[in-house]
Amino acid sequence: MTTDKGCWVIGYGSLMFKPPPHTAFRVEGFINGYIRRFWQSSSDHRGTPEAPGRVVTLVSLKDLQTHAQFAGHHVFESAKPLDQLVPSDLPVQAAAYYIEPQHVDEVREYLDVREQDGYTAHHIPFYVTQTSDLDHPALVQLDVDSETALPVIMSTIYIGTVENESFVGPESISDTANVIRKSKGPSGENVEYMDRLVEASPDKYLTELQQHVRALH
Repeated sequence: MTTDKGCWVIGYGSLMFKPPPHTAFRVEGFINGYIRRFWQSSSDHRGTPEAPGRVVTLVSLKDLQTHAQFAGHHVFESAKPLDQLVPSDLPVQAAAYYIEPQHVDEVREYLDVREQDGYTAHHIPFYVTQTSDLDHPALVQLDVDSETALPVIMSTIYIGTVENESFVGPESISDTANVIRKSKGPSGENVEYMDRLVEASPDKYLTELQQHVRALH
């Protein structure tokens, strides 16, 4: 969200280990109602048009529950059946970056290019769990969520939705691992992307995927 005091950008993939330029500071937290998966094809960063790699995107709970391609899909982070899940059952660890007003337009242009392969900008709540600078004016003015009692930010996030042409999921974890193991693009090896993301923001799915990739070497 852009205001006269700047904007916030959420990172859940490569932004976790490669923040946007002109970041004034970073806060840790989470978003609700999504799963994070390596279900986005990458032909410009971690693969090529001839041999696309895989990068992460988010799939919303609404899409999981309403799109036929996810029927019977196992969301293993929760023991509940898919049709009984609520957004708080699907948290995703993330970070939010504060961009000061004078840099907002430049950063937006930068991200529109960086995230161009199927990603679009959205605005969703981000719940702050950790920061070292709660006295900063951009944080003091935040609303507090009534359910979590946490500061909440309406932030910009880039998601490759299920409708975009580069979305490949649902894909088995073994198939994803095979693609990641052999893919490389202008930004480097696909394995490096995966390893850096696991280091920055581990979860059960990412850890299992990393184990599958390592078993292939």
